[in-house]
Amino acid sequence: MNFGATTTMHIRPILSTLLRHKVAAALIVLEIAITFAIVCNAIFLIAGRMARANESSGMAEPELLRIQLAGFGARAGAGAVAQTTLDLSVLRALPGVKHATVANQVPFGNSSTNSSIALPADVDHEIVSVSTYFGGEDFIATTAVKLIAGRDFTAGEYLDAKDAIEREPHAFIPAVILNRATAEKVFPGGQAVGKTIHIYGTLTTVVGVIDELIRPNRSGRPQSMVLPLRATYMTGNYLLRVDPAQRDAVLKVAVAALDQAGPGRVVQAQQRYDTLRNNYFQQDYTMAMLLAAVCAALLVVTALGIVGLASFWVQQRTRMIGTRRALGATRGQIMRYFQTENLLLTGIGIVLGMAGAYAINQLLMTHYELARLPAWYLPIGALLLVALGQLAVFGPARRAAALPPVVVMRGA
Repeated sequence: MNFGATTTMHIRPILSTLLRHKVAAALIVLEIAITFAIVCNAIFLIAGRMARANESSGMAEPELLRIQLAGFGARAGAGAVAQTTLDLSVLRALPGVKHATVANQVPFGNSSTNSSIALPADVDHEIVSVSTYFGGEDFIATTAVKLIAGRDFTAGEYLDAKDAIEREPHAFIPAVILNRATAEKVFPGGQAVGKTIHIYGTLTTVVGVIDELIRPNRSGRPQSMVLPLRATYMTGNYLLRVDPAQRDAVLKVAVAALDQAGPGRVVQAQQRYDTLRNNYFQQDYTMAMLLAAVCAALLVVTALGIVGLASFWVQQRTRMIGTRRALGATRGQIMRYFQTENLLLTGIGIVLGMAGAYAINQLLMTHYELARLPAWYLPIGALLLVALGQLAVFGPARRAAALPPVVVMRGA
């Protein structure tokens, strides 16, 4: 063994030593390669899951409550419209409630109502499928979606959803508000407000554009629109905008008030909006935690493997280390020897791991429609494995450097 003053001088004797322990060295290299390939893809999957779970709905979620009811018998028939009107008046009068509305669907609510829109003057224009929100009075104020162009609906534009839609193909929709994605899709590079679109068999005027409002189930493209149509409690959700600090208290009072306003109905859902989001993304959170646990386990096993191998090699080379110490090699030179040895093994493993990471990503892209692994994940993964290797070998290397020359005299 040549404990030279520089790292370069160490490489040839290190390679010579490693060639005499091919199996052990190959196992560590393989372990590092497998860990690198899996961890890079796992972290990419975790990042994708968390980005999905943190996606903005476009609404003021920290201030929102959702209540969903179901009725039977007479309450499920013509009386539903009157009951919904009464419910909203009761909810809006509750202390702590800033705004209240009823909508046919909500983001992260799974079910989605979809419609097709097109420009009436262009028969060849692409028909765009959009998620359709029936937003009653106060929908914009309650959800706090950001109006970036045009205006909100006026009082005279609101209609009962059943009366307006059931006349299709001669439905009457007086106005529509598009989200930004829909406006850019239908009117690329142009102004949407004031334009006319074809929907539900009738011509409708775009009166406003909101910044963002996602599809309830997040499937397909991000286009959505809001119509001035009143859903009923039978077909919709009550949304309440309240002070975030009062959400739990207001929710309890609101449910009790609705029960008094229309007894005999069943509460299907009552929750803060963050609870609705968390329930919707529970599978994503669980998957992210499982992948994080797999990454942690692989890194621990790899670190233990490096520690074990380095400790074994220190034990095997005790006499030679003591001899070199007696000939004047410093502790720092001995430590650098083992650290350089680990760096070579880790480097080879990382190179193989990069090929493995690419292969795994290609497999995921082919069978699960996963996006391509960004190239910058590879150097970050490399730095992580290098740091792990150096940390793992530090203890054995330090013990080797601490061996006194006298061990040679004692026959160590």
